[in-house]
Amino acid sequence: MPNYVKNEKGYGKVKFNAKAVKDAYSKAKTKKKHPTSVNLPEEVVTELKALALKMDVPYQTLMRRLIVEGLAKLRVA
Repeated sequence: MPNYVKNEKGYGKVKFNAKAVKDAYSKAKTKKKHPTSVNLPEEVVTELKALALKMDVPYQTLMRRLIVEGLAKLRVA
């Protein structure tokens, strides 16, 4: 059964599958993350924040994605 976004300007009748959204959320929620701390030069953090702003994602998410993708490339090499 399709659901619609209500009372949000610019959305109109956008259909989405509620079950697929809930399934994706539960999968994402079940993956455990381990908090870490990384000391980076200020200019690196500034550059990460600028790139993240252009990509419209939080800079921590971008940093995590870069680390995960870098590890995947190292595994293949």
